[in-house]
Amino acid sequence: MIEPNQWIGGAVVRGCQLSTHHEFEINEVTSQARVYKQELHKFFRAHFPVRPKWGEFEVDIKIHLNPNFPQIDVDNVAKAVLDGIKGHVFFDDSQIMRLLVEKLPSDCEKLNIIVRKRT
Repeated sequence: MIEPNQWIGGAVVRGCQLSTHHEFEINEVTSQARVYKQELHKFFRAHFPVRPKWGEFEVDIKIHLNPNFPQIDVDNVAKAVLDGIKGHVFFDDSQIMRLLVEKLPSDCEKLNIIVRKRT
């Protein structure tokens, strides 16, 4: 059972179930987008046993990057993140009605992901 408002997870991915949304953090940014999908699948199996839901969803992905980090494509990151979440939070990424992906300057590289059911 996942305790509300408590961050759980491992060294690479951690997550929190809040009353209005799920929040996830991936402490790694890479141009190898498949890594996000693999790490998210491992995280859900080991730490975050949620059942997927039907309905419409909104997803925000913030990519925090050091300005010296090599350029990465936001669309590749978004696809890999959605593939890593589907089957856990929602059934299929066709349920996503709104997707926001942005790069932000930062001292460290990480992804912040918020998934909320659309009301």
